Amino acid sequence: MRKQLLVAGLTGLLMTGSAIPMPPGVMNRKKHKRVNTTSTQPQDKASQWVDSVFQSLTPEERIAQLIVIRAHSNLGQDHINAVVKDIKDNKVGGLIFFQGGPVREANLTNYYQSISKVPLLISVDGEWGLGMRLDSVISLPRNMMIGATRDTALAYEAGRVMGEQCKRIGIHLDFAPDMDINNNPNNPVINDRSFGENKYQVARLGVASVRGMQSTGVMACAKHFPGHGDTNVDSHFDLPSINKSRQALDSLELYPFREAIAAGVGSIMVGHLFIPAIDNKPNTPTSISYKAVTQLLKNELGYKGLVVTDALEMKGIAKFYSKGQESLQSLLAGNDLMILPSTAAGSVSAIMKGIRRGQISQQEVDARVKKVLRAKYDLGLWKSQQIDVNNLTNDLNAMTDTLTRRIAEKAITLVKNDKQLIPFSPAMTQQKLAVIAVGADGHNAFLDAVKAYKPGTDAFIFTSRQSVEQIAPIVSRIQRDYKAVIISVHGFSRRPANNFGLSLAQRLIVKHLQQEMPSATVIFGNPYAIQHWCDAPAIVAAYEDDSITQKVAADLLFGKLGPQGKLPVTVCPGMPEGTGITYEVNRYTQLPTDAPAAVGVNEAHLAGIDALANDMITRNAAPGCEVLAMKDGKIIYNRTFGHYEYNRQEPVAPGSIYDLASVTKVCATTISIMRLYDEGKVSLEGTLGDYLPFVKGTDKAGLKVRDVLLHQAGLVPFIPFYKETLYPDGRPDTAVYHSTSDELHSVRVADNMYMDHNYVDTIWKKILDSKVTPHPGYVYSDLDFLFLGKIVEAVSGKKLNQYVMETFYKPLGLSSTGFLPRERFPLSRLVPTEHERSFRMQLLRGDVHDPGAAMLGGVAGHAGLFSNAHDLGVIMQMLLNNGSFNGVQYIKPETVRLFTAYNSSISRRGLGFDKPEKDNNTRRESYPSKLTSGATFGHTGFTGTCVWADPTSKMVFIFLSNRVYPDGGSNTKLSTLNTRGKMMDVVYEAMQL
Repeated sequence: MRKQLLVAGLTGLLMTGSAIPMPPGVMNRKKHKRVNTTSTQPQDKASQWVDSVFQSLTPEERIAQLIVIRAHSNLGQDHINAVVKDIKDNKVGGLIFFQGGPVREANLTNYYQSISKVPLLISVDGEWGLGMRLDSVISLPRNMMIGATRDTALAYEAGRVMGEQCKRIGIHLDFAPDMDINNNPNNPVINDRSFGENKYQVARLGVASVRGMQSTGVMACAKHFPGHGDTNVDSHFDLPSINKSRQALDSLELYPFREAIAAGVGSIMVGHLFIPAIDNKPNTPTSISYKAVTQLLKNELGYKGLVVTDALEMKGIAKFYSKGQESLQSLLAGNDLMILPSTAAGSVSAIMKGIRRGQISQQEVDARVKKVLRAKYDLGLWKSQQIDVNNLTNDLNAMTDTLTRRIAEKAITLVKNDKQLIPFSPAMTQQKLAVIAVGADGHNAFLDAVKAYKPGTDAFIFTSRQSVEQIAPIVSRIQRDYKAVIISVHGFSRRPANNFGLSLAQRLIVKHLQQEMPSATVIFGNPYAIQHWCDAPAIVAAYEDDSITQKVAADLLFGKLGPQGKLPVTVCPGMPEGTGITYEVNRYTQLPTDAPAAVGVNEAHLAGIDALANDMITRNAAPGCEVLAMKDGKIIYNRTFGHYEYNRQEPVAPGSIYDLASVTKVCATTISIMRLYDEGKVSLEGTLGDYLPFVKGTDKAGLKVRDVLLHQAGLVPFIPFYKETLYPDGRPDTAVYHSTSDELHSVRVADNMYMDHNYVDTIWKKILDSKVTPHPGYVYSDLDFLFLGKIVEAVSGKKLNQYVMETFYKPLGLSSTGFLPRERFPLSRLVPTEHERSFRMQLLRGDVHDPGAAMLGGVAGHAGLFSNAHDLGVIMQMLLNNGSFNGVQYIKPETVRLFTAYNSSISRRGLGFDKPEKDNNTRRESYPSKLTSGATFGHTGFTGTCVWADPTSKMVFIFLSNRVYPDGGSNTKLSTLNTRGKMMDVVYEAMQL
């Protein structure tokens, strides 16, 4: 009755997500018949624990420690009852979890551990992470994609992330990595689970993955010994044969396993394979072959770790043995753990009979049991294994997207590029382009990314359900109306059967388009599928079909990213393993540790920046920052410090996005004016009245664009528009603002705060009513750039945010720069600014700090831009390159030189840009730094940001902080300490040493 209540109550716990308490260690032992052993030798803690547990078990219970059974978290109460029975009645030693959900699995694990006499060894078959088995968890790329990187650091990181996932959810052993050499393209079961067909690459990457996983305290498993890569039969359904000589096996298949053994892999899985060169006894898979397991693996190769069977329920062995006999045969062969036998109770019974018949000695069985118990101790099962389900899914997904992008950037392979179509040239992107997604069921991230790079691109979709008859009209239209086509292939099977599931119509439309016009074909999935289009002029192997990989593939096509991958397998006669066109693109790159020296910079001296940043944080000048410095287009320094807030809960990361404040003036408005000046659409001698009809009849109409750029037009510095929209106590006027958006209140100024859109006209009326000061000299004014932003919109016919995104940010490949960041990023990426005590009366996070810009909807010529440091580095490097970046000329060189030079006899200003004081070297307080040259240009921002570029030293310096947190502009310590200027001087000094 108690058991029924325990099991029946579990469903409610799973639904609520509550954790089930687990007793520490091994508790509540019942008395059982024991076989006593004694020792007079002193024991370490591990041996003491092993012997203590061993002595507490009956002979049957000891054997059960070698059995691992199946567990799911999505199969309902009957399945749970069966697992509970095997744990409580048969005392199985471990579980292997398959499909389900993370919280459900964690709760079940807690429960199963609480009812087990001996802590359970929890395992998973998760070759590409827990996403392979669990809903809500994001998968990592398969080994084939990692193989294309040839990067052991990425393989290590993938192993480490998988290990961290396992550790977080209470898993001790992951049956990964696959170390088979896939030298048979038609392999129906391994295929892209392998790192490739090159034994050296498989070994290098497999060992790195093992080391990464085991660095977390989770046991890895090299599989499927002695090598499952050269088969054309799936051992899940039958017994594959490998008819190779022992010499051939030694030379190829066994090589990765030797390397894994040398690297200390914790376990090795033996596959169900018939290999006569190892054991020619009929119907004897290697998994139950004494010659394969004991003589070859243990004796000849000297392996001392856990030896585990592949699933004993697979037909490769199940067709020959059942009712527990498969477990006996596995044990006789030399295996330590029997995975998924047909029956746990039957397995124990069969092994007990085998001992009585003398097929295996009691001492040998006991030794295997103690080996498994010692592994449990080493994996931490001697202590409580309680899993905290709070934030579990988020924790499991915390690192997957970033790692997937890193792998994609290194893996995606330019296999063929006969007519140098890739990367698409500026000339090509000016022509009409089509993109067709073959096999997609609808719009996807790849189509969006292509259209973002080339606005106006038309997208087509050809699904797997369309017929051959539908090909001709589509091909005819694309050939007639477009100069080139990008073909992406999606949604096909990862297995080679039936042409990877590609219909005849899918294969034909791709081939027709390739033959009829300039084309680039991107294969999103198993690269072996390229065999259908070997004659294509341009082919990209992308390996996976997720949104991140799709975006990175577009980056490669349009030149943001240089291809680095190499084919891990042979896909066509002329495309062997190792094929891959690589080249560098003209973009900033993160250099290795010794990179500063390579460009003449003393790296040790740059540590002075660290000290200044830490001092800034200690003195509460700002809660955190990111600093980036570049020399000769290379990053020589990039570090983050501190946190988003002084509560130290969210650390600043390289992807953190800051409110740039007045940096908007140069990185959005000024570069836009420069582009329009290039195109002859804006003249420096033109007036505001020439471009803005609404200023005619006011004293603003005759102001010259040149003077406005120089802050010499006489406009008032600042108008606090928001003050007239507040009640006397500082609260927002409810006639102007509503807490929800409606047809009238549609201008978002902050969370739960929407302004009457008619008030925008009131703001501009106040600007027009303000008085221009005649012959003003130099007066820095936000109003100057409010008018310049309006000129950009009037001349281009687009909103400022749309114009800069399409003209600069997207073509430059910037990932974060833009206005209105809350529409594009989660709040976790956005650094908070002020906790505003009046007006908006809330913490501002992702809403522009500047009140005027907020009241104009978050897009204004003087403020509203957000970005991370890397993107700003690209913009400033483009300007440092005289307007060129990655082979594209965004602004003419002479325009860059004109705007960034000194342009005033009464101030230090350039056209739009700020510059050093002209007598900088003689001033007591230099700006922006003591050692900067007069050629330097850039800007600082009120929120604690700055961007500077020095053509003389070919140096870029970016500093991002939120010094206004939490109390607005009252904290001036960042300027008082001169942190930014001192950091710049450290960079200059490092270049001179």
